Amino acid sequence: MSRRKRREALEFYIFISPWIIGFIIFTAYPLAFSLFLSFHEWDLLGPWKYVGASNYVTMFTKDELFKQSLKVTAIYTGASVPLGLCIALIVAMLLNRSSIKGLSVFRTIFYLPSVLSGVAVAVLWMWIFNPEFGVINYLLQLLLGIEGPAWLASEEWVLPALIIMSLWGIGGGMIIFLAGLQGVPQELYESAELDGATGWHKFRYITIPLITPVILFNLITGVIGSFQTFTQAYVMTNGGPNNASLFYILNLYNQSFRNLRMGYGCALAWALFLVILICSLLLLWTSNRWVYYE
Repeated sequence: MSRRKRREALEFYIFISPWIIGFIIFTAYPLAFSLFLSFHEWDLLGPWKYVGASNYVTMFTKDELFKQSLKVTAIYTGASVPLGLCIALIVAMLLNRSSIKGLSVFRTIFYLPSVLSGVAVAVLWMWIFNPEFGVINYLLQLLLGIEGPAWLASEEWVLPALIIMSLWGIGGGMIIFLAGLQGVPQELYESAELDGATGWHKFRYITIPLITPVILFNLITGVIGSFQTFTQAYVMTNGGPNNASLFYILNLYNQSFRNLRMGYGCALAWALFLVILICSLLLLWTSNRWVYYE
């Protein structure tokens, strides 16, 4: 390398050194240390003890809470993600109509809930789902004359309640869908109208194919986010009743910081990483069959 190129390379690394240092300290080192701890026992106070793959063996063969938390999270993901995608797309299509007055105001209103504090939202929905004076049960009694369920206090209804609550945060996906819809060429719709296409035909054969990359993005980020659900269960139910809302991250937190099994908690974290990685790779692999890239 010439002297000039060496100087440019040195300046480049100097300018990106804050990111490199931050990545090493706050990302690379914690990752490596958690992988190291997953093969040890550690109570956060004393020295760690090497146990080999014992934590992983215990996780897959003896720990019923691991299976329960994985089951709860999988059910929540399978229901909340597709439902959230559909509603976010419907709202985005409604807000993509230029004929609506005050369109920017409505877009802001639908987006705001997705940026509110998770704890504040959890407290709000605890009041909404309250079986005695909550809004939902009050409306059920007023409009339909039926008594609402116990929601968060019921093993059968706690997970449906949290799935309903997840629809509160569709604003992020809605904004991304809206950007995708605005990128669809209008001349395609005009050509379809000249050929006699109905609104459903335009949606089925033009809108959906052209926004499939956006659908894929929202699908992957939604799956990753749902597997990391924690605040709702921690604040609203603490995993109850009878572990019916014991999400995976809540179980990981309990094992690591309440039971002081940090090594086992790290093993749970790496198992979750593998689950999310496999799900993401499967979605990317199958996307070749249904995602349209212009």
